[in-house]
Amino acid sequence: MSHLLDAARGDRPADLVIKNARVANVFTLEYEDASVAVCGGKIAGVGKDYEGLETVDAEGAVLVPGMIDGHVHIESTMLAPAAFAAAVAPHGTTAVMADPHEIANALGMAGVEYMYHASFGLPVDILLGAPSCVPASRFETPYEELDMTAIQEMFENGWCQHLGEMMDFPALIGGDPAAWGKIAASNAAKVPMTGHVPGVSGKALNAYLTSGVSSDHESSVLEEAREKLRRGMWLMIREGASFPNLRALLPLLRENPLYFARCMAVTDDITALYIKEIGHMDAKVRIMVQEGIDPLIALRLVTLSPAEYFRLWDRGAIAPGRRADLVLVDNLRDFKVRHVWKDGRQTVRDGTLVQGEAGRDAASVPLPRAAHVTPPAVEQLRVPAQGPMINVIGVGEGEIMTRTLVKAPRVEDGYVVADPDRDIAKIVVLERHRGTGRFAVGFVSGLGIKRGALASSVAHDAHNFVVAGADDRSIATALACLCGTGGGLAVAEGSVVKSVLPLPIGGLMTNLGAEETADALAELEICTSELGVTIPHPCMVLSFLCLSVIPELRITDQGYVDITKGGIQPLFVK
Repeated sequence: MSHLLDAARGDRPADLVIKNARVANVFTLEYEDASVAVCGGKIAGVGKDYEGLETVDAEGAVLVPGMIDGHVHIESTMLAPAAFAAAVAPHGTTAVMADPHEIANALGMAGVEYMYHASFGLPVDILLGAPSCVPASRFETPYEELDMTAIQEMFENGWCQHLGEMMDFPALIGGDPAAWGKIAASNAAKVPMTGHVPGVSGKALNAYLTSGVSSDHESSVLEEAREKLRRGMWLMIREGASFPNLRALLPLLRENPLYFARCMAVTDDITALYIKEIGHMDAKVRIMVQEGIDPLIALRLVTLSPAEYFRLWDRGAIAPGRRADLVLVDNLRDFKVRHVWKDGRQTVRDGTLVQGEAGRDAASVPLPRAAHVTPPAVEQLRVPAQGPMINVIGVGEGEIMTRTLVKAPRVEDGYVVADPDRDIAKIVVLERHRGTGRFAVGFVSGLGIKRGALASSVAHDAHNFVVAGADDRSIATALACLCGTGGGLAVAEGSVVKSVLPLPIGGLMTNLGAEETADALAELEICTSELGVTIPHPCMVLSFLCLSVIPELRITDQGYVDITKGGIQPLFVK
């Protein structure tokens, strides 16, 4: 403390001084031509005439606070925490609020403990949310269910900083004691509680908000976002790989720039390939500026806003006493990162990571072994025709919500089959955590599959095996591949596996680095394009077709689900 105080007064040299910088002030939304003095990992002062043991000349470049992702699922990148941090640090990210409900569904409490220990010693702070919905609803089958006692334990152990997104909004709105017990555990821990309420409005939204849950990242249209702001929610504007909402919602900020005080830009789900080709939080700033948002307001949405919402009072801005999480960029429009300092230590130099360590003690956390899963035979996948019409999951490009389509089925020899000419593929979900052998079969439109099959063990949120394909042989081959590897992504055609990316950590994450993972995913997506798939990020789109808490029609190992209609739905329509 005395060294920091002495450096602030100018009575002793700071550890580091970054001089000749245009300091982006996210409090007053202005630039200051100043030097920034750093001592003991914190900012000692902003002003003129500071001296340091080390001096960096910014040469008029813009110095901004380290950026914070207010909502991300690291598992969706298919990278372990160390590889994820190494991938996003060069983009100027210094902290993420990560919800580990993916690995919690796949591995239970052991998965959350693994993520906590694997996040130590990294160039990015990974602060975890306690997974609030494992399972996301009673229509999904996870490795184990996590109740309010588990939530309490996560907070008591110091693993989690906030409550992860409360996804089962019907349970909360309906007064379900188990859901409200998790709210009580979070209130006792005095932590922020994040939400998930797609399409909920009016009295139902009012009921949800009586819980104290105070944010949402599921808005995709202006009126929904505006209503949530009016009801006191923080608006997390999602810009993910498959579900980008920034451009759709930014008119709110053009309409009234003061809304920035209750808004932040977040990721939710991206891939390693997305990070490599597009970026992370830096990409969100570029998009906002391109769309006419004041650059300093855009910057605030990825710095001070998430810091204030998550009560991270020591970061999010360049000011005395705050962490020295600093990023030097050419300008806010192009947002090309030159250097990054984390807690006063340089982690990125000239755009390249220079410091990073593996997560401490992660290897010591025992992870459950995958259950033995026997894939169904081709004959078991057949669907006897039982009616004149079938329900089909309708997928729209760039939309997280699906539609319920009613279609006349294609029938061959008394069985309903995929119909590539009408863009109708067969979809199968196989339970993989408990060895039940249970599976469900449905149909999906919008993936564009002409032949072969695409399979994944990344299937939100329970992460059972999911495969969509144009014929039963390809579907069975892809499922058998996943059962053999224990999890991953696979593309098959007929009896041949054309591409596979194993995911040995819970069937969700690889041990590869970000570059290798991105290359492997790019190769796999080339194979999916050869099947006729044209939608961007097809593996991620497929993975969300199992998420039962997003309207309308979804599929889990228990069958078709429509949360807005109360649950399980039939395949055949009379």
